[in-house]
Amino acid sequence: MNTAVLQRTPVVFDGSALTITQINDIARGRADVRLSDDENFVKRINRGAEFLDQLWQQEGVIYGVTTGYGDSCSVDIPGDLIEELPRNLYTFHGCGLGELFTIEQSRAIVGARLASLARGSSGVRYELLQQLSLLLQQDIIPVIPQEGSVGASGDLTPLSYVAAVLSGERQVWYRAERCDAAAIFGELKITPLRLRPKEGLAIMNGTAAMTGLACLAYCRAEYLCQLSARITAMMSIALQGNVYHFDPALFAVKPHPGQNLIASWIHSDLSVDRAAPRQSDRLQDRYSLRCAPHIIGVLQDSLPWICQFIETELNSANDNPIIDATSEQVLHGGHFYGGHIAFAMDSLKNAVANLADLLDRQIAQLTDVKFNNGLPANLSGVRGVRRPLNHGFKAVQIGASAWTAEALKQTMPASVFSRSTECHNQDKVSMGTIAARDCIRVLQLTEQVAAAALMMAWQGIQLRRRDGDLLEEGLSPSMLASIRQVADSFALVDEDRELEGDLRNFVRLIQCRHWRLYDE
Repeated sequence: MNTAVLQRTPVVFDGSALTITQINDIARGRADVRLSDDENFVKRINRGAEFLDQLWQQEGVIYGVTTGYGDSCSVDIPGDLIEELPRNLYTFHGCGLGELFTIEQSRAIVGARLASLARGSSGVRYELLQQLSLLLQQDIIPVIPQEGSVGASGDLTPLSYVAAVLSGERQVWYRAERCDAAAIFGELKITPLRLRPKEGLAIMNGTAAMTGLACLAYCRAEYLCQLSARITAMMSIALQGNVYHFDPALFAVKPHPGQNLIASWIHSDLSVDRAAPRQSDRLQDRYSLRCAPHIIGVLQDSLPWICQFIETELNSANDNPIIDATSEQVLHGGHFYGGHIAFAMDSLKNAVANLADLLDRQIAQLTDVKFNNGLPANLSGVRGVRRPLNHGFKAVQIGASAWTAEALKQTMPASVFSRSTECHNQDKVSMGTIAARDCIRVLQLTEQVAAAALMMAWQGIQLRRRDGDLLEEGLSPSMLASIRQVADSFALVDEDRELEGDLRNFVRLIQCRHWRLYDE
């Protein structure tokens, strides 16, 4: 494993732009989070809260401060009740259901919200930013249900759990245990915040849940791109594929940069200039080998614009209203709308599901004696009289087909299912959080298919080597390194054995980016 993973990365919240990678470092618990204490930064943050206090106390009309929320914006809040409004907001939104976000996902959500509030356009106190950063520093992570957001007016219900925890309410993860926030605050002598006017809305009325998930999804997809290229190269060797399908001269005439990068990776893995492995008699391989760069390349070419969508959202003020303390304006708008994240996640899950479909088709070739160029049925490693008894990877191939089908089923765009809600005030919504959750599910399923494909491609190569069809000197250094890395975690399947444990371990190794690939 790359030892760099063990290093802790400093992440400073000072209103400057953060990256997807930094949010991933926070999520994985390997970041040293610090909130800037620069005097100018502190003043800029507090200026918005001070302006708001001055305005509402002078009977200015501010949405969500002197009025009710959403369609209730025409309801005036009596002056003596204004300071109670933030608690009411996070209280009535405490209705999330479904599975809980993981600790990693919840860290990303808190990090994304802190990044947005640190832009200084939300009218919150510096003290609130300190409390958010303290949660990350002490690893006190809100317990957040996944379901209940339509992605505009932001992630109200999921983020209500963050707002409540800042105030010492609801539950948190602490040292991997689920605990009452009040008990942990008491143990660590943390003073709960009493949220000021607009602060509850500033925390909740934004896109942090979908954006935090999008940051995690992006890095998982980026790694799957590279892993799919490596697996394809291994599949080509196991199936005695045609090396020249990945020739640079071929790809020079169709110059999609990501597609060509994938082709170059596979080409280098296949060691064209060495004592190349034997190829089959087919002039052209089936599409799941020959067109692999074109399929994986769609995702690789999409990553730059998806990154731009996510990082722009991450580094934006995405609540309502926006507080411009410098010009003393309250700007009412719709920056909570998660359309860019919704589109990015709907697109990403489609491209990732295509990787599952690609690898599933490669697996189908590899296990079928009609297509695998002389490998044993289902890649069983058993010889002799016990061969008919054993079925090798037959069930794994069925499982990969099931995981692929489920991934493909999830590709319906969530963003087209806008619903009019909240008395037709929220009459067009993004569904960005559902899109992000769908994408995470598609990634999980595709990682499972990749785990199976990696094991099976390795098994195919080992059977070729055992039978003398493949010599070590015919393999590239990168391919030899991958074969040895897989061998560290997996043994040849000869007599049938249960493979659930191996599959789960491979999925875990994929998710922690265990195997070194092309950019390391």
